[in-house]
Amino acid sequence: MEWWLALLFAFGSLLVLLFAGMPIAFSFMLVNMVGVYLLWGGASSGLNQLILSIQTSIATFTLVPVPMFILMGEVMFHSGVGFQMMDALDKWLGRIPGRLGLLAVSGGTLFASLTGSAMGSVAMLGSVLAPEMEKRGYKKQMSLGPILGSGGLAIMIPPSALGAVLATLGEFSVGKLLVAIIIPGLLLAAAFAIYILVRCKLQPDIAPPYETPPLPLREKVMALVKYVLPLFSIVFLVIGLMLLGVASPTEAAALGALGCFLVAALYRKLSWEVAKKAVSAALSITVMIFMIIAGSTAFSQILAFSGASQVLTQLTVSLPVAPIIILIMMQILLLVLGMFIEQVSIMMITIPIFMPIVRSLGWDPVWFGAIFLLNMEIAAITPPFGVSLFVMKAVGPPGTTMADIYQASFPFVLLNLLVMTLMMIYPPFSLWLPSMMRG
Repeated sequence: MEWWLALLFAFGSLLVLLFAGMPIAFSFMLVNMVGVYLLWGGASSGLNQLILSIQTSIATFTLVPVPMFILMGEVMFHSGVGFQMMDALDKWLGRIPGRLGLLAVSGGTLFASLTGSAMGSVAMLGSVLAPEMEKRGYKKQMSLGPILGSGGLAIMIPPSALGAVLATLGEFSVGKLLVAIIIPGLLLAAAFAIYILVRCKLQPDIAPPYETPPLPLREKVMALVKYVLPLFSIVFLVIGLMLLGVASPTEAAALGALGCFLVAALYRKLSWEVAKKAVSAALSITVMIFMIIAGSTAFSQILAFSGASQVLTQLTVSLPVAPIIILIMMQILLLVLGMFIEQVSIMMITIPIFMPIVRSLGWDPVWFGAIFLLNMEIAAITPPFGVSLFVMKAVGPPGTTMADIYQASFPFVLLNLLVMTLMMIYPPFSLWLPSMMRG
């Protein structure tokens, strides 16, 4: 079969199945089964090769951080520790413009360092802050927008389950990618905070100021020590140990999960019911992700076997344009896909095509991975089908429409694009910290 026919069949069939409503994992598997029959020597030898590919794709030590990061977020969410953290941070903000919006950013940043799930972060921030914002007279764009933007920080601040999956699929260092996204993630949080401050200063009616009772410094310090500082021990277990070269990403993820259980127990929030819910939710999400990975790995091998990957790489590298134009074209494609398809599916479809191009052009895969991951954060809040948008609809105040959510997400999509541009222009934003890693 000609390479272009194989490519047309693979992507055409996959998109038809996806838009027909078939789950992404089963879509990949069905296309793979037909592909191996056509390209890998018929039913017997082809299916044997498919089974071997599936086993190899998921029986790898580098994927262990994925369930651990997901488990961390589930423990924090179901135990309610994150809600106490929000109360402690709230005591320090005082009477400043957009107070609750800034609380969403600060709380979202800290919660992002404890969980790898954007949806879980949006759910927690939305359930805690959205009703209070509504009561205080915040306009929809200033109540929903900061929650959507800050919830997405869970993708760009480690531990990031999506980052671990991306690095594994792209066959580059998981640890370096997780460290590489720290500065862009914090830069993104700073951009959100500046935007909220400036807009609320220029348009006070969008987030009406209100009096807050003065609190003694001792009470604020005690809340910080009791409900925030212990959480930094988990951050150190995951990020600090990787930076110091003491632990691999897998070891750091396991220690982080253990730390979440210990912190929940310390606050007397850990019960059999909480543990059962957290483990059950983490298990179901992990199985879903691993099924998609298994299908997409075989999909990549079929594309490589057909010659489509090599030809597309050669065609792209030989284009008479600057490499930065190719990078921009890649990001535009990801942005368009992000409007309609969820992040893991986008990664599975594009990584087999993109990574050979990245290596052929001599780009650092960690730098490209960090930019790619930021694009996946944008996908979570991009209308019409960003997954975080629907989570926000579920936890938002009564009367919240999808039009309200779309409008609120737009400024934060632009801020993400601004930070992405900075990462593309100045690679040290992503590569400086990984270069400091030991081991």
